[in-house]
Amino acid sequence: MTHVSTNPSNPSYQQLPIIDLSAADRGPQARALLRAQLHSAAHDVGFFQLVGHGVPEAETRALLSAMRRFFALPEDERLALDNVRSPHFRGYTRTGDERTGGSRDWRDQLDIGAERPARIPGVGEPAYWWLEGPNQWPDSLPELRTAALAWVERLSSVAERLLHELLASIGAPADFYDPIFGDRAHPHLKLVRYPGSAGDGADQGVGAHKDYGFLTLLLQDQVGGLQVQRADGLFHDVPPLEGAFVVNLGELLEVATNGYLVATNHRVVSPPGATERFSVPFFYNPRLDARVEPLPFPYADAAPGVSDDPTNPLFAEYGYNELKGKLRAHPLVAERHHQDLLTPA
Repeated sequence: MTHVSTNPSNPSYQQLPIIDLSAADRGPQARALLRAQLHSAAHDVGFFQLVGHGVPEAETRALLSAMRRFFALPEDERLALDNVRSPHFRGYTRTGDERTGGSRDWRDQLDIGAERPARIPGVGEPAYWWLEGPNQWPDSLPELRTAALAWVERLSSVAERLLHELLASIGAPADFYDPIFGDRAHPHLKLVRYPGSAGDGADQGVGAHKDYGFLTLLLQDQVGGLQVQRADGLFHDVPPLEGAFVVNLGELLEVATNGYLVATNHRVVSPPGATERFSVPFFYNPRLDARVEPLPFPYADAAPGVSDDPTNPLFAEYGYNELKGKLRAHPLVAERHHQDLLTPA
């Protein structure tokens, strides 16, 4: 296995590392190079651009087209899907109603998950089962449901393949985490619009944060605004790359490798003026009741440990981490449906 220094002497922040997943199918030499590049990107940066992923252009166009039509619907049609109606945190969030780091995010969005019946936790069952349930869809736009659920399935497949290559790249069993995914995995898709700058001059499209799952695959348009914190401690722009997904590692992989693989802070700066920006983040998450075991791999002795944030404790069962995040990010939903889960001020 190739190990690249955690302190490259002359790092370039002009673009993230570019990983071509299709190299895995081009013979042993190409696959070995892919894994060396993947190892470096995941260990040193925690972010990269993914090409060669095999997602058909037609599927991408179908999703983006349906998404733009959704945000063009009259406001009352979008608000009919207000996520305040959903105890499962599904549906439409109007601009400014989501919070990151305690401050409002200047965007509106539609939150979508696996289409399942509502699960109301019984006595003694974990509260995170509230996160399973049906999505909310606009009646006038049936193609949105079709495109979005197809996207969840397609990107789940890409993420599974990528995770296998990533684990193999650091000498771990490629299928080590397969048992905590499967047909009860908990994927999450957001369709997001940034409407331009807030009237008060605040530029937080999304505040600085780390994702709490395994992998995030982001489809972004050409407007830009995504920024990643690099080794110099500063936030650097991520130039859009046509046809690529921006991939970042979530906190579960950092914890599983004791900090050898890194979850990296990132944020979105609102586009200037009235410029709209569209993005589609997909979160590859395990089952809600998954317990993420430490990963056995040969570089474990070089792991620096997990960065500790007392305000953001991580729990052994994945569902508690996601529920904690949802309660913080969507205070209106939390207040309406989950008062008993809120910590008294």
